[in-house]
Amino acid sequence: METVLLSVHVVLAIVLIGPMTVAVSLFPRYARAASVDADPLPPKTADRSAAVAAVLHRISRAYAVLGLSVPIAGLALASWMDVLGDTWVIVSLGFTVGAAVLLAAVVLPDQRRAMTLPAAGTEPRAWAPGVFALLWVVVVVLMVARPGSTTGI
Repeated sequence: METVLLSVHVVLAIVLIGPMTVAVSLFPRYARAASVDADPLPPKTADRSAAVAAVLHRISRAYAVLGLSVPIAGLALASWMDVLGDTWVIVSLGFTVGAAVLLAAVVLPDQRRAMTLPAAGTEPRAWAPGVFALLWVVVVVLMVARPGSTTGI
């Protein structure tokens, strides 16, 4: 059962968190290019950038909801392995919650504003996608290194 839970957790992380992180990271570039206040671009380029930004925003929103399955599967795995109280699990959950809060409170609202107010030059905060990605990198490192783990795996 442990192998099944671990496989589900890893596959969900790769299939959901990876693409969401890429979409979040790419969005500001296309939102800026679509903005009326951006350097003058041929109309087709600005229209294409707006369309790409819209798709990236849709991916970010949808995968944010679907991505909730990753920590749920992780909690099931940690419970099965009896490591819920291990420091590496608790710290990983903290970083996961931090990434979720950043996504819900900063990234998605910034994207929504940029999509609804492009003429106002409303751009997403440039630091947020990088911090979001960094939080996931830390979670992955903790999941692989598992400092202080007693499972021997």
